[in-house]
Amino acid sequence: MRKTYIKRSRKTGLPPGSLVHIGAERTDKIRIAVVDYAEDHFEEREIQSACELASYFGKPTMTWVDVVGIHDPHVIEEVCSQFEIHPLLMEDIMNTTQRPKIDDLGKYICLIVKLITFDEKTMDLRIEQLSLVFNDDFVLSFQESESGIFKPLRERIRNGLGRIRTMGSDYLVYTLMDAVVDHYFVVMEKMGEKIDGLEDDVVANPRRETLRGIRQLRDDILLMRRSIWPLREVISLLERAESPLVDRTTAIYFRDVYEHTIQVMDTVDTYRDILSGMFDIYLSSSSNRLNEVMKVLTIIATIFMPLTFLAGIYGMNFEHMPELGWRYGYFMLWGVMIAIALTMLAYFRRRKWI
Repeated sequence: MRKTYIKRSRKTGLPPGSLVHIGAERTDKIRIAVVDYAEDHFEEREIQSACELASYFGKPTMTWVDVVGIHDPHVIEEVCSQFEIHPLLMEDIMNTTQRPKIDDLGKYICLIVKLITFDEKTMDLRIEQLSLVFNDDFVLSFQESESGIFKPLRERIRNGLGRIRTMGSDYLVYTLMDAVVDHYFVVMEKMGEKIDGLEDDVVANPRRETLRGIRQLRDDILLMRRSIWPLREVISLLERAESPLVDRTTAIYFRDVYEHTIQVMDTVDTYRDILSGMFDIYLSSSSNRLNEVMKVLTIIATIFMPLTFLAGIYGMNFEHMPELGWRYGYFMLWGVMIAIALTMLAYFRRRKWI
């Protein structure tokens, strides 16, 4: 069974700003990729140490630092210290239990959102945290693991497609969030396919496996709702932000992301209602199957009741029973019993009980 909670006891008693990773245990090496670009310039490389980031300070270009892996406090501290990130924000970046939120600290803005993907191998939902920190000159993104949803964005920057290489850091943040929200639709399509398959099973052949599937999907939908619902407020605040880091021309694009988030939430609520209805249908189908079984057993018992009565009478060991001396008494009793059974079956069918 998938765990839906993460223990936070390791942070108990520690002072604020203590860097402790709260989330799934990982041992992978943290990867730091740098994409530096301008309208007539592009550079992409993977660095081995956070000290190499110092060479990008003061350049008239846009720098995107993508950190994949947040389980090593030393690496996160080294990267964030290069950009003078507040220790409390470092703590939030390493705590994967954060709800989507926005922190405007004046010289930079921090966004925490949930990155939702669908594992094709295990057919399970995977929800991870994505943290974005940006100012006029740089954008930092912190992922728990490599998701692959930013590969098309890198291709657009690499090939100079669209207007991203002529825009500022706020537009890059928009494209990152747009990729995240657009991937929600992909996940919802997968969820819809699983729901369609379960609907057929619920109606045709409800089993315990079907009930487990409904419960798992319901839990996934609740997790998605908990991850997406606060994102509406985050994007709305970003759209209306008075910060000089968000240009008014970019706010229009954030409004588009906000509308997409509303559409995803409508779909999530629709799926939640469908799953609730499927649960009721499953209970009704199971009850109907039980009723059918009980009806068959009741009919059998009702038919055999008078037959058992006759068999009990003629099974008594009395010596003076007239029918016992008849030559055709045995066959006559069989005929009476068969006639009673057929008559009762005909009556039940006439009343449409069977």
